[in-house]
Amino acid sequence: MGSFSIWHWLIVLVIVMLIFGTKKLRNIGEDLGGAVKGFKEGMKSAEAKKEQIEEASASPEKTVDVQAKDIK
Repeated sequence: MGSFSIWHWLIVLVIVMLIFGTKKLRNIGEDLGGAVKGFKEGMKSAEAKKEQIEEASASPEKTVDVQAKDIK
């Protein structure tokens, strides 16, 4: 009762295709793929920024020591 055979899934697929149409299903797939691609690119850029911050804070050669004077 809990598992469906391949025939059940094929009937469900045909009903979904009749209701939505192939063009709409293709558009949904393209939108979903674009969203996943954008998410992956966002994660890569966030990791790159994090690495840049870690490199900048870890290397003492890039820091500048200054002495502030009080001018009146």
